[in-house]
Amino acid sequence: MDKVVDQEVVDKVMNSLPDEEILYDVAELFKIFGDSTRIRIICALFTSEMCVYDLAACLKMNQSAISHQLRILKANKLVKNRREGKMMYYSLDDEHVKSIFEAGYAHIMEEK
Repeated sequence: MDKVVDQEVVDKVMNSLPDEEILYDVAELFKIFGDSTRIRIICALFTSEMCVYDLAACLKMNQSAISHQLRILKANKLVKNRREGKMMYYSLDDEHVKSIFEAGYAHIMEEK
């Protein structure tokens, strides 16, 4: 074991750390945010719920690429969908998604 300078601080920090499983889940969440296409989709959904075709038009991408990313976002509970007839509409799952993005965006803008 490495040298410890302040055991009280070490003990305090160790007792405050979340379980490894929780930390793993948080790391996985941030991996989902690590793709620029998914970030673009999330940004587009800030304004309005949209179908895959409209998202593809806004992002100038093909529908299959958008659908693939939407599946990942949905599986990770970052977007939700609702059916209207044959059409599926997507929106952010909750306000936490926007908050996570906004925190990252604010951090980046501080550096600019």
